[in-house]
Amino acid sequence: MKVGNGSDNGPLASYERKYSSLELMLRYAKGRYKTFWPRQLFVFGVCLFLGLATDMTIAAFGFLAAFTGDAADSFCLRRLPVLAANGVPERRLRLLSTASAAIYGAGMSICATLPYWPWVEAGVDTGHHIDILFSIAFLTGVAMNAAITLPYHRAASVVWMLFFCAVPTVMLWADLKSGGGFTTEWQLHAAGIVTMTGYMFWLASYGRRAFENTRQYNQATAAQQQQLEAANTRLQEQRMEARRLALVARNANDSVMLMDREGRITWVNDSFSRLSGYSFDEAVGAFPGDLLNGGKTDPATIQKLDDGIRHAVPVRVQVCNRRKDGSWIWIETSQVPMLNSAGEVETVIAVERDITASKEHARQLEEARIAAEEGARAKADFLATMSHEIRTPMNGVIGMAQLLRDSGLSEEQEVYADTILSSAGMLLGLINDVLDFSKMDAEEISLSPVNFDPRACFESTVRLLQAQAGGKGLEMALDIQDDLPAQLYGDDRRIRQILMNLAGNAIKFTKQGRVAVALGGAPADGGYELTFTVTDTGIGIAEHKLADVFERFSQADAAISRQYGGTGLGLAISRRLAEAMGGSIAVSSELGAGSCFAVRLKLQAEQADGAALPAGAAAADDAAELGGLRILVAEDNAVNRLLVEKFLNAAPVELAFACDGREAVAQFEGFEPDIILMDMSMPEMDGLEATRAIRALPRPQPAIVALTANAFESDRKACMAAGMDDFMSKPISKSELLDLLAQLAPQAQSRRAG
Repeated sequence: MKVGNGSDNGPLASYERKYSSLELMLRYAKGRYKTFWPRQLFVFGVCLFLGLATDMTIAAFGFLAAFTGDAADSFCLRRLPVLAANGVPERRLRLLSTASAAIYGAGMSICATLPYWPWVEAGVDTGHHIDILFSIAFLTGVAMNAAITLPYHRAASVVWMLFFCAVPTVMLWADLKSGGGFTTEWQLHAAGIVTMTGYMFWLASYGRRAFENTRQYNQATAAQQQQLEAANTRLQEQRMEARRLALVARNANDSVMLMDREGRITWVNDSFSRLSGYSFDEAVGAFPGDLLNGGKTDPATIQKLDDGIRHAVPVRVQVCNRRKDGSWIWIETSQVPMLNSAGEVETVIAVERDITASKEHARQLEEARIAAEEGARAKADFLATMSHEIRTPMNGVIGMAQLLRDSGLSEEQEVYADTILSSAGMLLGLINDVLDFSKMDAEEISLSPVNFDPRACFESTVRLLQAQAGGKGLEMALDIQDDLPAQLYGDDRRIRQILMNLAGNAIKFTKQGRVAVALGGAPADGGYELTFTVTDTGIGIAEHKLADVFERFSQADAAISRQYGGTGLGLAISRRLAEAMGGSIAVSSELGAGSCFAVRLKLQAEQADGAALPAGAAAADDAAELGGLRILVAEDNAVNRLLVEKFLNAAPVELAFACDGREAVAQFEGFEPDIILMDMSMPEMDGLEATRAIRALPRPQPAIVALTANAFESDRKACMAAGMDDFMSKPISKSELLDLLAQLAPQAQSRRAG
């Protein structure tokens, strides 16, 4: 099993290589072939004594056998490192070296037993054939060497030991067969063989234990050395890191300050001195607050810094410090506690950065934001004022033109009156576009979703446009999908506005041909995706201008504005409205071949508790519906008072007028009206204040309608919050006024009767 940190050059890696099975085998081989010649010298001496004792021929043949076996074994072992380096598997190397060990054992066995072979004994006149001590002694030396090398090459050592056990045993058995019998001398030889065999195995076991002890000691030493080297490496790395961190801290642009657990400064870098004006000697030993706190820092921030040290948690705050020269500076400080092994705060590191310029920039941005908001409010106030001031005379112009048209004029005079109404309507449309876009810029888009019939919505809107298209000789077509739902939930007023803008533009920019509206849709995500297209055969839009047509005050060409007129706000308003309803508008066009605007709106299915609005309010033809109503008109403009009086001249109602809010409150107490038409902007007391005053009186309450030139949604909300029941923006028409009074009449008459 591999032990260590995985390094290829560490002590443990070196130990593992040294004691691997391949390395042990190679060390065995090296030891064998390096001692080849000393062994031959020893064997030659033994054989020389053998020759002197017996015959030199026997000695020569014995030495030749031993030399041949040893030479073959040594040659094979010398090749092992080369073969291993060439990638020969260890298993093959072990088999090869074991086979060479067998050759060596065979050669040594021949050398040890040659004097006792029968043909040798027959030719030599000696009396040694009973004593086999020479063979046992010779082979015992080989076996002991095998026992010593057992840990390095088990297979080769076992082969040698088998030769040691087998050869003496065979010789003793041969002696028994030759007729010697179980003599005392034979028994002693057998006991000697057994004793030497046991001693050989004991020696092998002892050698292996000694080898294992040495190996374990070396392993422990290598592991300890590895740990020491790793610890030394870590120490060197920590020293290097500490040196680098010290260099970074010393040369950092940010101020770096070290504090003890009590909060006293123990070290600062040069940037601290540049930032605060205090030198190293002045800072060390002092509390940062004593040096830098000038009274402008929030006490809660100081407490947060103290708590960070006390509770050993990082803190990041912004503080206003005082420099040594008395000047003020904003600092962003990051305070991090460092803990010792016991989990206690040992050092606190504070890194501080000068953010005075950022604070100043933020202050300037805030001032710019406030100025922008003030500008937006000023713009809104200006638009509200201009709306009121323009709509007030427009109310008189349009109202009087309506009365004039209905006064029995000649055909030529009716043309003049219609022209006045048409021009006033165009002017009012421009005012409404500007106001709409102003409200959208302020993100005041308001949607009033109701259940409505999409088929009736589009049919009535297209019907209104038929006259405009017919006046130019254009075909106006409407195609509605067969399976369109009868009711959807959405703001049909805004949908009409989008359709009017797109279809109105199509009619305006088409000289001949047709304008087609296609309405369809499909269920989507639990609701309904309403889609419609407006296609014309008009002048078209150049491809490079398509991206600009939805921008405010933008038209495809400046010449178009001069030729066709318009503010360039209609498409911008339509896109904002579509996006407010979760949809979009896309355009495709070819210059000279017409355009196609595709609208996608996300609506809901019909709501169970919703009430569908009528496609158009019916006119109050039956004057009896208004019979007996008392109507108070609070209006400071004489023309508008006259206009309302003329509108209601033929209606069976009682009229009273008030020139300001205070008079309206007084008239309420004396006249007891059923309905009050209340202007918002009046001298002395405005309409909102007058409404609140009336609602506070403990008397039967009338229906109060805001009749005002203020057309913002915020104005509507303000009127409803003051206690009004409805809202009608100027200029008003006779039919609209009569419709509204007809809707309020049942409520007012019921209140009066009750």
